[in-house]
Amino acid sequence: MKSRSKVAVLFTKPETVLDDYRRLLKLAEIDKFLDKNATTILKDNISWHYPMPSANTTPWQLEGTILGLHDLGFKDISCVQNKTVVIDTFKGEDLNHYIPIFKHYNVPVLYNFKPRDIKWIPFQPKAEMLVLNHIYPQGIRIPDYFFGKNIVHLPTVKCHIYTTTTGAMKNAFGGLLSTYRHYTHTWIHETLVDLLAIQKEIHPGIFATMDGTTAGNGPGPRTMTPVIKNVILASGDQVAIDAVAAKLMGIDPFSIGYIRIAHERRLGVGDTREIEIVGDDISEENWHFEVGRSFHKFLGWLSWYGPTKFLQKLIFRTWLVNIPIFVSEFNHDYIHWPLKEKKIYERWCQETPWGQLFQQYAEKGHLAD
Repeated sequence: MKSRSKVAVLFTKPETVLDDYRRLLKLAEIDKFLDKNATTILKDNISWHYPMPSANTTPWQLEGTILGLHDLGFKDISCVQNKTVVIDTFKGEDLNHYIPIFKHYNVPVLYNFKPRDIKWIPFQPKAEMLVLNHIYPQGIRIPDYFFGKNIVHLPTVKCHIYTTTTGAMKNAFGGLLSTYRHYTHTWIHETLVDLLAIQKEIHPGIFATMDGTTAGNGPGPRTMTPVIKNVILASGDQVAIDAVAAKLMGIDPFSIGYIRIAHERRLGVGDTREIEIVGDDISEENWHFEVGRSFHKFLGWLSWYGPTKFLQKLIFRTWLVNIPIFVSEFNHDYIHWPLKEKKIYERWCQETPWGQLFQQYAEKGHLAD
């Protein structure tokens, strides 16, 4: 690995965002990281099926990335969606306006929870695993479709109650692990490092574009305070792009376990002093983001790290898992969204340029020719 990784960063605006994404991919030298002879998988991020600003891949991020890939000769593109126990994938695709983009650019969508699309097969990594072999003693299983294909992750810049920040490395979580991935939460940082090592074995190329046009402050990845920041990032180094995003948010990258461990294991560069930032000057940026406190964060701590963690196997590996699933879904979809976040979303749509652009996608009128 080169001593200095490269992360491209640009400030953007709605009128130029698609062209800016195309330029971003060239600045980050995406063609040096991906194999043009292989299919390229787009792995978008649906943290919440509702269109909470900053929570999900933006439609302009998705479209701009596709256009940038086309510019450089990557024509064989697909998308893989995953399922979580509290997210409706199909509702998320619809409410976040991905479907017209997939149709317009002829991007087939596969679902890793549909056996007719993707099968889960045993995989024994060559790299030493930190935790996955212990978490899944009967063997690690990953999607057969991923082998031999490039992958491009499309996260957003936001905080996360379990990992402080969430970005390119966390985006592999949904695609590479099944719905039993909640088994890993106590060791989430080590899990993300294991998943990056696996990705390097199965994909000929890995890349990420990250959208911070509206960034997420607070106890994400769903209930956050959206903040307009007008920034987009891209890199072939998953560790480096997460480190730069953390730095923008005002968080020391090495205070975040998954970045520090991945850097120590030479899976990428987490020290921003060793990262070449190309594009716009972000040296003075510090957004002073913090995860903060929330009841959901407290419950998570109690479950995965606190004094009751000895009950994990009983609660999360038996039928009792349906109780915390119901609590989380009810809390987010039937309390938070109608009483608070929906109003934030509507205000964002009415009062911000990015919300107005989102509405244009809702009307299917913003797709490029």
